[in-house]
Amino acid sequence: MPGRLAELTAAHAFAGLLAALACAGLVALGAVLTVIDVRRHRLPDRLVLPGTAVSALLWVAAFAVAGPAAGGTAGIVRTLAGGVVLFGGYLLLRIIHPPGMGFGDVKLAGLLGLHLGAAGWAHVAAGTVLAFLLGGLVGAALLLARRVRWRSAIPFGPFMLAGAVVALVLVPAA
Repeated sequence: MPGRLAELTAAHAFAGLLAALACAGLVALGAVLTVIDVRRHRLPDRLVLPGTAVSALLWVAAFAVAGPAAGGTAGIVRTLAGGVVLFGGYLLLRIIHPPGMGFGDVKLAGLLGLHLGAAGWAHVAAGTVLAFLLGGLVGAALLLARRVRWRSAIPFGPFMLAGAVVALVLVPAA
């Protein structure tokens, strides 16, 4: 994401500001959602849905302002497609095994897909893989420490958020 932010800022300062606001919003919302999900095993619609709408608006505006110099229409399409693809993938997991995936996680996937898509398809893939890897490693550690049982519910939102942030920060822009 640092590369995409630099690219948008170089194309137009206001585009960079819009993208930075989108990223700052994700960090702030992600912190709040992590605490709520850990405590209550819920990702409230009143936070996730407006966060998704604002993120989509900021990213679309950033790419529109930046124009062809920073991806323009292709950036808009990739951003929105990232949200749709991640939402659809998580929805499929929810349909296949409802107890394994909450619908809050599905909606959060749409939000994260927007941000990951804005950065690039490699970010979408890495953020998804990292979420499941982190969740699996922590789940295994909790099982080994006998803190949870096989059937225990572990909130997945924090792992989704962590995987997305790690991917956004560490995966280079394509």
